[in-house]
Amino acid sequence: MTTARTATPSTARAINDRLALDLLLESGPLTATELRGLTGLSRPTVADLLERLQRAGLVAVVGESGEQRRGPNARLYALVADRAFLAGVDVRTTGVDLVVADLTGRTRAAATVAGADERLAERTLDALARAAREAGADRLHTVAVGAPGLFDPATGEHQNSGALSRHQTELLTALRADPRTEVTVDNEVNLAGIAEHRLGAARDRDTFVLIWLSHGVGASVVLDGRLRRGATGGTGEIGYLPVHGSGLPSGDGGCDSGGFHTLVSSAAVCDLARAHGLPVPEPAGPPTSAPLGEDVVRRAAAAGGPAVDAFLDEYARRIALGAASVCAVLDPGCVVLGGEIGRAGGDRLASRVEREIARLVPLRTEVRAGTAGGGAVLAGAVLTAGDAVRRDLFGGA
Repeated sequence: MTTARTATPSTARAINDRLALDLLLESGPLTATELRGLTGLSRPTVADLLERLQRAGLVAVVGESGEQRRGPNARLYALVADRAFLAGVDVRTTGVDLVVADLTGRTRAAATVAGADERLAERTLDALARAAREAGADRLHTVAVGAPGLFDPATGEHQNSGALSRHQTELLTALRADPRTEVTVDNEVNLAGIAEHRLGAARDRDTFVLIWLSHGVGASVVLDGRLRRGATGGTGEIGYLPVHGSGLPSGDGGCDSGGFHTLVSSAAVCDLARAHGLPVPEPAGPPTSAPLGEDVVRRAAAAGGPAVDAFLDEYARRIALGAASVCAVLDPGCVVLGGEIGRAGGDRLASRVEREIARLVPLRTEVRAGTAGGGAVLAGAVLTAGDAVRRDLFGGA
């Protein structure tokens, strides 16, 4: 026979504190009366936890509520936003974007480091330090980084997939060198998936797959509200997926020679557009400096005519080949088209892909265009860093 366990007083206090802190994070400043109504806790319990959280420097009185009589019941309590600072970093082939935010996740400073030369690490650390000073931070509690490639979910170490240059690898090493700051690194598409789930097109979904269409191709898988990374961090590496008409990819040499990537990436979009007689703009710089497929699809989605319709139909069929394979295994019920190309296609491309998936698999699947914006990776990094900071300061899972 098992004996029921009851929470110890210290455990109960920790649970109540976390509940109040989460409500203040979500709702903004609240009075003690409002906290009692939202939590169901007694007056003495709320008074005790507010005193405890003020002593810890997590909560402060920020004013009075006009709806209350003057006095203790009118005091508004809020999180102390400056209690800790965090950063999100998006590492790309064209450079680095970074944001410094406070405990509430509000952006306090931002910077861009253009190019990825031999001084990338030095220039990025300088930019991050300047942004931290601008935000008023003595130090950064946590930095979350999004970058291409595979990252071991247990150690955070980059797997040798060839996705990172030597200068980018040096940057990750340099970021991890500060013992005062916790640094987490994840695949960029995983972080974009977090942003779509919390801020974007999949806010009402606990299970969905984000298909990332850009210079490269990938996916983010969220099942039952949890991001799935797999045994080696490879969940979502659908660029390698062998699909009809794509040829076979090489596990050692990457997916440029075959696989789903060769059908739907930016280069494939440009080739398909030329085949349909559509104009393809010349790159302003190196091939990786701008995903030209984004421009092609955006123009097509805004235009009309038989050639444009034929191009979008064919591209949708290609996307559906990979998406249907994912749906047949995971049955996510919802696919979000993200990345520069997925967002550029909007509803016009998404509706075509939804129709094509329905022709291939008997699983009802809604397809949506991503709405987290061009900064989805950076937004996901800030969300991830904020979660880590609050786990440490607030306690709990």
